[in-house]
Amino acid sequence: ELGDWRVCVLSPFGARVHAPWGLAIEARLAERMEPGGQVLWSDDGIVIRLPEAETTLPLEDLVFDPDEIEASVVAALPQTALFASVFREAAARALLLPRRRPGQRTPLWQQRQRSADLLMEASKYPTFPILLEAVRECVRDVFDIPALREVMADLRSRRTKLIGVDTDGASPFATSLVFNWVASYMYSGDAPLAERRAAALSLDADLLRELLGNEELRDLLDPIAIDDLELELQRFSPRREARNDDDVHDLLRILGDLSDQEIAQRAGAGADIGAWTDRLEASVRAVRVRVSGQERWAAAEDVARLRDGLGVALPTGLPAAFTGPAERPLDGLVERYARTHTPFLPGQVARRLGVGEDRVRSALQRLEVAGRVVHGEFRPDGTEREWCDVDVLRRLRRRSLAALRKEIEAVDTPVLARFLPGWQGAAGDGRHTGSLPEAISSLQGTAVPASVLESDVLPARVAGYRPSELDAMCAAGALVWVGAGAIGGKDGRVILSFRDRAPLLISPPNPDRSPGDPIHDALRSHLRAAGASFWPGLLRASGVADQQAVLQGLWDLVWSGEVTNDTLAPLRAFIKGPSRSRTSARPRPRPGDLRAAGPPAAGGRWSLLAPSLEPMPSPTEVAHARALQLLERHGVLTREAVLAEGTPGGFAGVYGVLKAMEGSGSVRRGYFVAGLGAAQFALPGAVDRLRMAGTDERSEMVVLAATDPAQPFGAALPWPATQGRPSRVPGAYVVIVDGRLGVFLERGGKSIATFGLPAEAWVEGIATLLKNGTFRRIELQRVDGQAIADSPLAASLREAGFTDGYRGLHLRI
Repeated sequence: ELGDWRVCVLSPFGARVHAPWGLAIEARLAERMEPGGQVLWSDDGIVIRLPEAETTLPLEDLVFDPDEIEASVVAALPQTALFASVFREAAARALLLPRRRPGQRTPLWQQRQRSADLLMEASKYPTFPILLEAVRECVRDVFDIPALREVMADLRSRRTKLIGVDTDGASPFATSLVFNWVASYMYSGDAPLAERRAAALSLDADLLRELLGNEELRDLLDPIAIDDLELELQRFSPRREARNDDDVHDLLRILGDLSDQEIAQRAGAGADIGAWTDRLEASVRAVRVRVSGQERWAAAEDVARLRDGLGVALPTGLPAAFTGPAERPLDGLVERYARTHTPFLPGQVARRLGVGEDRVRSALQRLEVAGRVVHGEFRPDGTEREWCDVDVLRRLRRRSLAALRKEIEAVDTPVLARFLPGWQGAAGDGRHTGSLPEAISSLQGTAVPASVLESDVLPARVAGYRPSELDAMCAAGALVWVGAGAIGGKDGRVILSFRDRAPLLISPPNPDRSPGDPIHDALRSHLRAAGASFWPGLLRASGVADQQAVLQGLWDLVWSGEVTNDTLAPLRAFIKGPSRSRTSARPRPRPGDLRAAGPPAAGGRWSLLAPSLEPMPSPTEVAHARALQLLERHGVLTREAVLAEGTPGGFAGVYGVLKAMEGSGSVRRGYFVAGLGAAQFALPGAVDRLRMAGTDERSEMVVLAATDPAQPFGAALPWPATQGRPSRVPGAYVVIVDGRLGVFLERGGKSIATFGLPAEAWVEGIATLLKNGTFRRIELQRVDGQAIADSPLAASLREAGFTDGYRGLHLRI
């Protein structure tokens, strides 16, 4: 309403996630802006009001490290009204705010004032229990910190995208949030004293960590390890099965009372359970009891605890040594249950023992005080806090860590081939929802053949890609493109870069490789003196009447990286080549004739690139920017990938920066992909996603241009063994099936190279090139270097949909 900016974060995660997220955002803005922003949250999202001096909020400011988000929330919590309210309630429960007149109600405003006074005094003592209880209640009962950590982890690994949209007015979803803002702040000056005067606290970090529970292990404990240990503790493993009556007696002592069926489940096939239990009963080593309405066998050593703890009736004739009074009988039974089970709920123990759940909870609390059990979040699929024996939990930790260490072992190269297209948003299966700026942000700085840039590379990342969008970004000055070497006579490599990043990501042209003919010198001099110029001015400045020679000279300067254009239209015309209907004879121009503007490959406004690269950054800034860009593009950066991109200075040019980034904790160094160089660097989110790609059991097929940066073969990965001759050339395509190279389709679609996968696995990928219009038809003449008629794959190709033609096998849609 006043013209200031609001930022609305719309998400479906609910207020229990938005509230702590908003607190962390508000604390970050207070550090980076003066004055800080204001934040409001609800079930539908978060609203941020920026100060008048601020007009933008980088999306990076909304994302936090999952391992640090809880500490950020706890640090910001004491300055909130929520904390003051929870502190007042906790203090009242602890009788620290007694009524002055019993029997009469204390006015709420007086309660708030007295709570504020107590809070100011308590803030001097970091271990004051009510302070810690207030923090614990907020973090555990009001907020959902584990869910917030999961959201941050998904954002970091790009499983969840954060997309920024600028609008002049609130969207329909954001309108309700903005309305809530008005309702919340209309009377904000009337906020109670305690809520407005929450003291800055210095809490005891170790004690707080203990109270918050350092047993929040849902993300750590492996479900398979939990299941395996449960079977082992319950003696279900074949190597622990009972073989005689002595083994059955051991089962009853270790596991407790068991029914005939439960004993049989723990014995080998054909075991005579009845004879074993009869001998145990005759020797008074086991007795029949009725527990929780079920007939069971119990060891004679347990009869006193069953009688005193559960009220079980005992048979006569038992030795007096077994029937004496038991000390804390229920505690012993519950402890044994904990010792023989993985994390459990009190209700499970109550049903097993046939007692009330409240009695079980009391016993567990006594055992917790004694250090026998712990209370926390353990099961990955759990929704409540469970109990677990300390020794069982220790074993679970060891086994889960062993499983995690196995997971972090280097993945095979097919996993990298599955990971890279998804990381760059080039999966090509309809899941790419990125915007054009997002795609360029990943691609900028790398040389891509112009012939595949707009036909394959960008459409693979941007659904419904339109060339006009790219032209609009160039015309607005946001984007710059530069040639990086010609490929034959009708193609060349180009580099895209946002203009503000161009000095860092685009290398200045090499004078030793610059063309030096008179036409080139004349064009340079004119552009240097006159600035950006159109074709007629360039033609006059060259002093040459042959338009084709001048056009060729202009494009020599383009491919050497000296000249650029404010649109990509001439680049498209150059790739397409002159129209076949155009004759070499130059027609006589007429007044108003559009052809007087020159050939299509010379359209637009041409300028020297050098001014866009000023001021020249330092070598350190360049190395840092290139290292960040390589990490952004590859996620997991290897020496082979850097060398394949032709990065100036090679891997050594960015290694120092990567090593420094590792020291600062912003990247990880390790051996992530087997078979590649030992010096591998990765973003934390990329490591998570790489390992997820290794465990993903879904079948996935990706069709990419052979020169696409997301296509790793022939670059980061070597070509697999084949009889063909695959190479990263424009116009060629590959089909990757579950990370394995299925087929390489050479330029023109007349020959293929296969890599051991059956035709049924990759032929649908070739059909995709026909469906999307890349090819009108495919006529295979050679397979793996030999004629199609002589290839053993011919029969498989016919079964997959190819038909016989005059020169080979045809595929049409």
